[in-house]
Amino acid sequence: METTERVVEAYVRYVKGWATIPNVKCAGQYEIDLIAIDPVSLSRYHIEVGVHIASGFKSLTARPFSATALKERVQGPAQRRTLGFYLERKFGPREVRDKLKEYGFEENSYGRVIVSWGWTEEAAEQAQAAGVQLWDFRTLLKEMANLVIGAKRQYFPDDTLRTLHLFCRASTEESQESGTEANS
Repeated sequence: METTERVVEAYVRYVKGWATIPNVKCAGQYEIDLIAIDPVSLSRYHIEVGVHIASGFKSLTARPFSATALKERVQGPAQRRTLGFYLERKFGPREVRDKLKEYGFEENSYGRVIVSWGWTEEAAEQAQAAGVQLWDFRTLLKEMANLVIGAKRQYFPDDTLRTLHLFCRASTEESQESGTEANS
């Protein structure tokens, strides 16, 4: 499981309060990054994570997807940053839909989510038209930081939240110490 997927899973569990199953293997070498169920409403979600920070690849785009170009070394990375890639290769394959059915996900009765480091306006419009929610990874991190900052004395057994908590605590103490030094 990639680090960004762990962060998203921690967000879904601790901020949203949903139950999760990560890295669900499907036939045909497909994999679902995360499935989640809201225990209150029983809403179900298929979540895919694609977070990149390189300037040319960080935003999800609405450029046309080509399965042929995906196989080319030079064009593959850009193809994986298109909405079409997610619709065709992550949400669309029969193998993925069949695996979701095993978990009680009925066709067209669950949410589809892509987590990205931003997106183009055109991609947002196309995602909405396709019934796909877009979550910005930066926003998730900020919401989690607010959660752990507000729990200064709480211990988090989850490694991802614990690391974020330690980082926030170190940043806060460093800021306070440099403020104290400035006042001396």
